[in-house]
Amino acid sequence: MSLLLWDELAALWQSGDFRGVHDWVNERWSRTVQESPDGDADPFARFLQGLAFAALAFHFAEEQNGESAAIFVEDGLEVLSRLPPSYAGIEITPIVDALAELRERLPVTGLGLPIPPLVAGVRALRFSHGSM
Repeated sequence: MSLLLWDELAALWQSGDFRGVHDWVNERWSRTVQESPDGDADPFARFLQGLAFAALAFHFAEEQNGESAAIFVEDGLEVLSRLPPSYAGIEITPIVDALAELRERLPVTGLGLPIPPLVAGVRALRFSHGSM
């Protein structure tokens, strides 16, 4: 994957448009699943799915929907924490760290407490020269 292919995603991510990130990633996930003989078990498809889960976790946190954020935090951590620190040119560790921090910041279900604002580091999608 060329880093240039991630420019549009990076712009959405850095602007904090996590719903847009989800839609962008989901479109590519769907195409990957359709084209791969492994379907949704394709390693790149799983990576994209993890990014989509992370984006939804951040989106729902910003919308003050703690229950949905908590679900997608766990889903994102489940997928992304199994990847190497860098995958397909994207640094995975900062995303996993941001998800773990969000999990700690989410209020206990049912208390109705506001979710603290997301940390600035969430908006820093970092690129590497690592390979898949």
